[in-house]
Amino acid sequence: MAAPAIQRFDTRAAFQAHLGTAFGRARATLDLFDPDCTPFALGAPETDALLRGFLRHGGRLRLAMHTATALERTAPRFLRLLRDYEHAIACRLTPRALRDLTDSFCIADDLHIVRRFHADHWRGEAAFDAPQEIDVSRERFSAIWGESLPGLRAATTGL
Repeated sequence: MAAPAIQRFDTRAAFQAHLGTAFGRARATLDLFDPDCTPFALGAPETDALLRGFLRHGGRLRLAMHTATALERTAPRFLRLLRDYEHAIACRLTPRALRDLTDSFCIADDLHIVRRFHADHWRGEAAFDAPQEIDVSRERFSAIWGESLPGLRAATTGL
């Protein structure tokens, strides 16, 4: 069996394309980490459609971020999605001790990953059907998740 190819990217368009592929392939879990989650375009119509299909079929979405302010202000579709699927979406905010973390990644079903090396740049890599490429980011997400506190909720945004 050949090793899965790692696809490198360095543009927003390439990142968005790989992210759409990861969202589209996800069946059970999507774990996302980014300082403010804006690069994931959670308020975009295409993303909303992909996530609604994923959640409608029993998927679980977890977001960890430093701040939810940008999502609250610029992603009304995501806030509606959160209201509609509150039972399947969990959002957590990192404590001050983790605010120096600057990477960004999406893990789908522990099989697919799209990661940017620094949240201020589009350079990164994607790997699909590659569970061996997930290990470090999976451990990282678990540690971030374990130290973070519940954050964005449909009820707290006035919905």
